[in-house]
Amino acid sequence: MSLNGRVAIVTGSTSGIGLGIAQALAAEGASILLNGFGDAAEIEVLRSGLAAQHNVRVLHSAADMTKPDEITAMVEMARAEFGGVHILVNNAGIQHTALIAINLSAAFHAMQAAIPHMKQAGWGRIVNIASAHGLVASAQKSAYVAAKHGIVGLTKVAGLELANSGITANAICPGWVLTPLVEKQIKARAERAGRSEAEERVALLAEKQPMLEFSTPAQIGALAVFLCSDNAKTITGVPLSIDGGWTAA
Repeated sequence: MSLNGRVAIVTGSTSGIGLGIAQALAAEGASILLNGFGDAAEIEVLRSGLAAQHNVRVLHSAADMTKPDEITAMVEMARAEFGGVHILVNNAGIQHTALIAINLSAAFHAMQAAIPHMKQAGWGRIVNIASAHGLVASAQKSAYVAAKHGIVGLTKVAGLELANSGITANAICPGWVLTPLVEKQIKARAERAGRSEAEERVALLAEKQPMLEFSTPAQIGALAVFLCSDNAKTITGVPLSIDGGWTAA
């Protein structure tokens, strides 16, 4: 599933799921434009390490995904520095009762900026990171659930509109993924409940997932790589669950 010669933008990729996807794409030979906030020195260590490990070019953009002008500039940076844009992974997102711009409109603006370059190349892959909450709901998460349902709808429309352009658009819908953020949540829950972190991991998973096992960023990355490969050229406009059975019922 070589991606040699392809250029990938991965938003929200300085940690967690986004970083796992960037690492997986780089391992297949894609040039990577990382995006995200954080300590500049730490990001440089990440960028240079990824480049050296996989012998690919890796750059970083600090574009604010709530600002359409910065999103467009990020896409243009990839085109100018790498010579094109072939893969767009819209991963940036937060669980919050506001700031829907990050969870939904950021993906729209990034797609709007990147698709013309993909059309010019005659080849493109859009991978939107949605959520199990893009398919089902949970109480007290109205803004997040609405945004993630919107991501799935946006993906379906793009799949239809781009069907004969050489460009596919799909959404990955993870359940619980063991990221640093989730590990912090588990620790906090365990302290509040007076239980071990191991016990709290099981309790957290059992709230939603029949399978009491976390997905990993690497597994999400592997699915993204498959969707970007020629083996997946006729898969488009669909949400793909990786959620331990969360949405099976």
